[in-house]
Amino acid sequence: MKKRNMKVLALLMTVTMAGTMLAGCGDSGSTSTGSSGGATASSSGTADASSDATAASSSTADASSEDTTGSDDVVGELPRNETLYFAGQQWGTVNDYNPMSANSNNAMVIAQGDASRVLVYETLYMWNPLDAKMYPLLADGDPVWNDNRTEITVKIKADAKWNDGKVTTPEGFKQAYAKFVEGGWASIDGPEDFGGQGLPYSLSALILETCGAANFAFTLCPMLSFGAIEAIHVHGTDEQKAQYLPNLISGAWTGTMNLTEPQAGSDVGALRATAEPITDGEHAGKYRIKGQKIFITFGEHDLTDNIIHLVLARTPDAPEGTRGISLFIVPKFHLDANGNPGAPNDVTCVSIEHKIGIHASPTCVMAYGEQNDCIGEMIGGEYGGMKAMFTMMNNARINVGSQGVQIAERATQQASQFAAERIQSARAGSGSKAPVAIIEHPDVRRMLLRSKALTQAARALLYYATSSVDRATLGIEGAKSRAEILTPLIKGYGTDIGNEVASLGVQVHGGMGFIEETGAGQHFRDARIAPIYEGTNGIQAADLVGRKLGLDGGEAMTALIADIRSEAEEDENLLALTNACDDIRQWMASGEASIDDRLAGSYAFMTMLATATCGMLMTKQHRIAAAELAGGDDPFLKAKLVATRYYLDHIVPEAMGLKAAAMGGADILYRLSSAELVG
Repeated sequence: MKKRNMKVLALLMTVTMAGTMLAGCGDSGSTSTGSSGGATASSSGTADASSDATAASSSTADASSEDTTGSDDVVGELPRNETLYFAGQQWGTVNDYNPMSANSNNAMVIAQGDASRVLVYETLYMWNPLDAKMYPLLADGDPVWNDNRTEITVKIKADAKWNDGKVTTPEGFKQAYAKFVEGGWASIDGPEDFGGQGLPYSLSALILETCGAANFAFTLCPMLSFGAIEAIHVHGTDEQKAQYLPNLISGAWTGTMNLTEPQAGSDVGALRATAEPITDGEHAGKYRIKGQKIFITFGEHDLTDNIIHLVLARTPDAPEGTRGISLFIVPKFHLDANGNPGAPNDVTCVSIEHKIGIHASPTCVMAYGEQNDCIGEMIGGEYGGMKAMFTMMNNARINVGSQGVQIAERATQQASQFAAERIQSARAGSGSKAPVAIIEHPDVRRMLLRSKALTQAARALLYYATSSVDRATLGIEGAKSRAEILTPLIKGYGTDIGNEVASLGVQVHGGMGFIEETGAGQHFRDARIAPIYEGTNGIQAADLVGRKLGLDGGEAMTALIADIRSEAEEDENLLALTNACDDIRQWMASGEASIDDRLAGSYAFMTMLATATCGMLMTKQHRIAAAELAGGDDPFLKAKLVATRYYLDHIVPEAMGLKAAAMGGADILYRLSSAELVG
């Protein structure tokens, strides 16, 4: 074999059998901002000597090997004498590989052999000479040849990286976040007294939606900060507000919420983190926090010089359950006399999770007080933790509903563009045998129009919820209760729509949707977390038929249904769905339905009520668009008329089919014992 020149980082490709497709590749953690670019290595020319590697033709290998089982991140020892192939041509053997420096997160390319051959390899590996071990190299799609078939590019995943307690965000994130802060986007609805712009929450939600459609993972960072700001502003002391709000609002610092523990997921009352009061010394009046929290989004990162954690914990002799929980402000770095980050607090990121999606967003396992020196200060009073946390949680739930809109919009745009460019088959019944773009085929049009209608309906529901929050802030009667009912609807239905539309996006791509290179699969994976975190959608449905059903003595729910009915008078489908929702409401509130019955039908009812609410909003949009168009030819208004009509004529009637499930009761769910259900 000849020596080959390569740049940046060498990849080893192992083969098990001809035709085996890539098994070890992952997906990009970012959708736009901060994705790692691929570096190329030509099959000819001179490379930097520091990144040369030699693959010899020797077929013999040293039988000795180093034990590589000590690290969770190490794949293990590659089989000795394993032949390496690229483009169907032999490259050498594992032991012939000459290690190189491994100091870049970008990719590198091997270009060798017959380019016309099919690429056959199983897993990409990277050699790290610092510990002489092989690591799996997760790539963003398959290697891609250039137009001249002389070089090939592979891109490394744009993941957040953890190393010794520190998290590094993907390339470009720091610059993007700096621009986000510089532009004032972090402070849109922050209180003016602490440097915010004092603009409506609905405007802030719109900005988050736009950013999240561009980069779902990136936007999680400011999203959690907004909730921390709200909690401190509502429940903090004047001193706490002055200390923390200016930098949180500007975006100079970020905030997190810490609820979940390994043994306490949705059951927050089972948490064990402790807070011991400090009675003397420089931290007198504060608390020593000790415990572990999991699933902490952006709990550690390199975007800002401080992170403000809001942590739930128990004081000594606290009552069991949620009644005994308090909330504490725990900064990553203590503040000095001037309010600037000083000495590090005893806060450690133990690891980050390896997730299905949103890989560029670090989901952290956080340890507080491993050295018994984690200092926090109480916010909201002793045992007031859940009240303060729910201020933050309700904000987050609406914003997670926004994530459903974000991913649906991105998936719809990508699928529409693909459908307009992909040529495949003649259109049935056209009289022509010429192949057309798949957007001309009826079923593809169905999927695209459904995606657009669902996305627009979810967006309308999002803006309805956020504007209700703004109206409540202004003290408008009934707005607070309306916002409370709309919160589980946008969180539950909005994220369900995100998942459905992302799935449709994969389907529109056909077989290519199942291939990483198109990126359609990333939207599907990223979307899947949204119905889970910040309270699962099942919890949202339970909240709807529990506290929200009886809110204001039942008047809040009755008022919403009445508003929908007033808009539905001229639409038979929407009126029928509205009446069905009212039937279910009355049955659940009458006492005839047990708690189990209400919970068994809660998800179906949530979907029906959300669809009816969206139907009301889409009816209004249709009426306004028709008046504005008035015989004109505005493309936006024409598209709006079609999307709203599709929602009302196709999606609203579908929801009627859920009435039987909503009122079916819980009996069928418990006819089998747990053991029998498991099978």
